[in-house]
Amino acid sequence: MICPDLPGDKRRSRDAGARLEEAVGLALAIDLQIVHSEVLRVSRPQPATLIGKGALETLRQLISAEDISLCIVDSALTPIQQRNLEQAWQCKVIDRTGLILEIFGARARTKEGKLQVELAALTYQRSRLVRSWTHLERQRGGFGFLGGPGESQLEIDRRLTSERIARIKLDLEKVRRTRNLHRKARQRVPYPMVALVGYTNAGKSTLFNRLSRAAVRAEDQLFATLDPTMRRVSLTSGHDIILSDTVGFISDLPTGLVAAFRATLEEVAEAGLILHVRDIAHPDSEAQRQDVQKVLAELGLDDNQTQGVIEVLNKVDLLDSESRAAVIAQAARQADQVAVSATTGNGLEDMLALVAERITGHQKIIELSIPHSDGSALAWLYDHGEVLQRRDDEDFAHLEVRLDHGELARFQHRYDVGNRSRV
Repeated sequence: MICPDLPGDKRRSRDAGARLEEAVGLALAIDLQIVHSEVLRVSRPQPATLIGKGALETLRQLISAEDISLCIVDSALTPIQQRNLEQAWQCKVIDRTGLILEIFGARARTKEGKLQVELAALTYQRSRLVRSWTHLERQRGGFGFLGGPGESQLEIDRRLTSERIARIKLDLEKVRRTRNLHRKARQRVPYPMVALVGYTNAGKSTLFNRLSRAAVRAEDQLFATLDPTMRRVSLTSGHDIILSDTVGFISDLPTGLVAAFRATLEEVAEAGLILHVRDIAHPDSEAQRQDVQKVLAELGLDDNQTQGVIEVLNKVDLLDSESRAAVIAQAARQADQVAVSATTGNGLEDMLALVAERITGHQKIIELSIPHSDGSALAWLYDHGEVLQRRDDEDFAHLEVRLDHGELARFQHRYDVGNRSRV
């Protein structure tokens, strides 16, 4: 595992040791054995090999002596650089993007997830269709960037790859249409959507499981969750929400991967409230926060589209007593922060109270008496609001309905409620 420290690298503001640890964590996520790992300072990147001749030879000797079959370079490699490094070291070489795609390919479970990963992988491969890249393994998970037993020779060229990409995009468009139908169905319920987002391994799935009593895979591992999962959760305030667990973000996430997973991340865009789960015990917690905000900005999310973002400062149980007290005190002073431990459950009541406050702050409960003959108004209320109670007499349906402010204004504008309502 080589982590190049390059001049001008946008990740250079992070601690080099933390970057190497994250890269090692990515490799361990797919059960690779790490023989050697190091941060390699590169003062002048070489177009042909990225690293200089001296480092190239030193690593060649190490790879040969340790009989290493795979070298991971935690940086973006051009197709030429990758091919030249493979020839110099006589072993398989993959870069950061290839490693992330390999993890995603091994972890995706739903049809949609597999399509999204395959789209990103084929887009990535299209520029790398050289001889050493035509052996893609079918028998293991992932997309065969690592090579290994059971390889099958695939005659892939740019035309066939492009055709496959076009077919996958059509299939994903069908997925988006299906998601829109599901979304409209949820809006008819309707329960507010609350999405969990955050850096990978920040504890989103652990928090999701504790709140929803679900059994979503939650491990101390990068990218343990890939496919989105949604569950209905009842708050102590009596409100119900739809809680969505999403794929974790990571620094320098490949652009193609963000585009490929846009259908999944659309669930975040539709959420009324976002819980940004942060690993507050991580040394690069602030940098991770900025990475997540960058991806959210790429999705076009801002406070005008949501009721805001609540920062959930997770893993306070891993801090020493002094640091933990400081984080809890800091969160208490902020209207949009809460300190919790998803593992122990500490702070979750405060978090749920804040969620309920945000949701109810944008809603009102109204009482209406609608004539049975006014079926259009009744249908509209069931489609756009949450009918809490209903009592029918001979002429009227007496309803107690929860609506957010925008829907209430639209109802009052669309229907002449007159004296039939009490807000």
